[in-house]
Amino acid sequence: MALYDVIFYLFATIVLVSAGGVVFSRKMMYSAFSLLFTFFGVSGLYVLLSADFIAVTQIMVYVGGILVLIIFGVMLTTKITGVDIKSGTLGAFQMGIAGLASLAIAVFMIIMSMNTQWMQKDPLAETSTTVEAIGGLLFTEYLLAFGVAAILLLVAFIGAALIARRK
Repeated sequence: MALYDVIFYLFATIVLVSAGGVVFSRKMMYSAFSLLFTFFGVSGLYVLLSADFIAVTQIMVYVGGILVLIIFGVMLTTKITGVDIKSGTLGAFQMGIAGLASLAIAVFMIIMSMNTQWMQKDPLAETSTTVEAIGGLLFTEYLLAFGVAAILLLVAFIGAALIARRK
C-alpha cells in the first residue's frame, strides 16, 4: 500500500467519523465541532486530488466563516432554550424505507466505483498548482467578467453597509 493510499484512508476515516459525530451527537456544540473536523478532512481530500485552490477555499469559507458563525449562533442561543436535537421517534415503516433507500444508494455507489477507470499515475508527483491556472485564466480570458463581479460585490457591500447604518 502506497503512502498516498494511507493518507487517503486517514482523511476518509476522519471525514466519516466526524460526520457521524455531527449526525448522532445530542449536543449542538459537539455537532458544530465535529463539523469542523469534517470540513478539514474534506479539505485534505481536495489536496490529495491536487485541487489546492478548492482546499484552501474550503478552509477559508467554511471553517473560517460559516462554522464560526454556526458556533457563535449556538453559543448565543443555548441559554435561551435547552431543546434536544432529537425531538421525535421514527416508526418502523419509516426506518425500513430509509434503510432500503440507504442500501440502494450504497449498492449503486459500489457498482459505480467498481466500473470506474481510476487514475493510474501518482498524484503526489505533480508539482503545478491549480492556483496558477485559475489566476492565468482570470486575468487573461475572463478579465472583464472578473472585474464586473468585483464591482458588483463592492456595490452590494456598500449598499449593505448603508442599509445597516440607517436609523
